[in-house]
Amino acid sequence: MRFLSYDDLEELQMEVGTPCFVYDEATLRANARAVLDFPHAFGLFPRYAMKAAPTAAVLRIFNEEGLGIDASSVPEVERAIRAGFGTESISLSTQELADDFIYWAQDGIRINLCSLNQIHKFGKWGKSRRVGLRFNPGKGSGGNNRTNVGGPASSFGIWKDDLEHAISLCQEYKLVVERIHTHIGSGADPEVWKTVASMTLNLARSFPSVETINLGGGYKVARMPDEKATDLQEVGAPVKELFKQFAEETGRKLKLEIEPGTFLLAHACSLVTRVQDINSTGKEGYRFLKLDSGMTEILRPSLYGAQHPIHLVCEPGQQKFRELIDQVVVGHCCESGDLLTPAPGDPEALATRNLPRGEIGDFCVIESAGAYCSSMAAKNYNSFPEAAEVLRKEDGRLALIRKRQTFDQIIENEVVP
Repeated sequence: MRFLSYDDLEELQMEVGTPCFVYDEATLRANARAVLDFPHAFGLFPRYAMKAAPTAAVLRIFNEEGLGIDASSVPEVERAIRAGFGTESISLSTQELADDFIYWAQDGIRINLCSLNQIHKFGKWGKSRRVGLRFNPGKGSGGNNRTNVGGPASSFGIWKDDLEHAISLCQEYKLVVERIHTHIGSGADPEVWKTVASMTLNLARSFPSVETINLGGGYKVARMPDEKATDLQEVGAPVKELFKQFAEETGRKLKLEIEPGTFLLAHACSLVTRVQDINSTGKEGYRFLKLDSGMTEILRPSLYGAQHPIHLVCEPGQQKFRELIDQVVVGHCCESGDLLTPAPGDPEALATRNLPRGEIGDFCVIESAGAYCSSMAAKNYNSFPEAAEVLRKEDGRLALIRKRQTFDQIIENEVVP
């Protein structure tokens, strides 16, 4: 396990129960400092992509470390404000530019317009004149189509061939474009990042008022031993040189923004569960370990076929008596897709993990569960409550940062006519 001991697991079971998410403060702060060290030529401002995990305690740690916020909705903006971020440190890039964006724009939130229609909407409002534009540069990167957010199959951003139309609309509404934003997905190839950075800088040539280039996030982490992680220094170094070349050619020293989420959170959190049942489909089938958690806490395996390290933890001294066997790990939902060990990249195919022979009551710790797990779960499916969240502080103490949802909270908005 990355940062939890068996004593920690017993304390968690006693104090908050399972399932629960446990974030490690030391890892969160170390990752933030690594992001702040990203190579840059003329200034850097990293923003945390808060959709990865928006819990207030996590936001406050990143605020203390000097990160800004990348919000993907107006409600995320409000959560960031309540967690202590100033409006000037928050950027909004959203698929749905709800009408209440006006209030936040007046209050200093920086908005990236992500479609031609959003340019119309912002322009017709007629108050603020300084905006950012998010473009789809025509190229993406990611482990699969669902984590690739660039290219012709992606709905995110103004399509690159609509550049002249975007320029015309901005001129019509007298909008001053101060940022160009792109985001391509969760790949690790430095050449792809260099190519997209070059394409983004070329877009900036069409907007003399641009002061900042935002290259988004998507820095891949290696959850499993066979995966390749993004090296921030490796992908950042050639990008830094491109900014220098652009300055030499144009006289414009552009600042850099990046928006990591997964890089900051993935390895900083573990999902602590317990084996609550065991089933078998015979010699030609599988041995299933059924957890007291599942897609209600971690949807990525069911959605993407994503892989997470899984540790089966029995009482100290018992491990040597447990043989390693192939087992399938499944969740607690009445849903065949609630699978924690799918085949890589194939959420519909079962795969086994070679684990100590599991028994009812064993702890099962799912690692690298910090990003897009708690925030992207199948909330309340089968009426299961949202899990508790805990922060393992730098001194080793465990502090509750989100209570387990109660049954009354699940049904409190229901109305019987």
